Amino acid sequence: MNLHIVPARTGVQWVREGIQTFFRQPLALVGLFFMYMAVMLIVSQLPGIGVLLAGVLVPASTLGLMAATREAAQGRFPMPTVLASAFRAGQQRMKAMLALGLVYAVLSTLVSLLVSALLPTPEAPAPAGTPAAQQVSGAVLLTLLLHLPIFLMFWHAPALVHWHGITPAKSLFFSIVACLRNARAFLVYGLAWAGLVMAMGMVIAIFASLVGSAEAASMVMMPFAFLMAAMMSTSIYFSFRDCFVESETPALPHQA
Repeated sequence: MNLHIVPARTGVQWVREGIQTFFRQPLALVGLFFMYMAVMLIVSQLPGIGVLLAGVLVPASTLGLMAATREAAQGRFPMPTVLASAFRAGQQRMKAMLALGLVYAVLSTLVSLLVSALLPTPEAPAPAGTPAAQQVSGAVLLTLLLHLPIFLMFWHAPALVHWHGITPAKSLFFSIVACLRNARAFLVYGLAWAGLVMAMGMVIAIFASLVGSAEAASMVMMPFAFLMAAMMSTSIYFSFRDCFVESETPALPHQA
């Protein structure tokens, strides 16, 4: 496994390849993304351990979506079982993925607790006159800022564990190094997706003004937002592929 430093323009390429691959198998990929979201929602509602268990499953589920993208990129139809790729690659790698998930769950929980401690609560209200929208945006910005190191650590880690057999600790280290060494490409990648989301918002706003109905605009916005999220998840695989250029290890029995 060799870390590859890519040009900044590669970020646009990741977006383009993600969208192109999505439209090769749109029904399969949107269906798998829906299954992923549904499973996370159902698991998170379990009493007591739901939120923690959902966090543990995030790396394995992310890997499943990446494996589905890999299948689609190679011209194959990704079956629903591909979402369980992390649990079909042998006991050793399954344990490593679950260990990775436990780290993710713990870090995410700590960040959530920290955000709750730093932001105003009903018992400690925000200063008088603070707009509700400002309070919400502050919470979102703080949450994203504190989650950024987690995003960097786990961007490549599931794929490194699954396809390269790297230990969880090393995969987290290599992931954050790859993201930082290719920061310009990831910045362009993020800006490209932000631009697409803004363009979609403008189209929906124009549609709302033409039909004169906010309810109709909301009905259009939800499926479009879901499709954008599905396409973005498809593009993640290509960032991993280009940051770690060595050929992937041969698939283990029953490995996607």
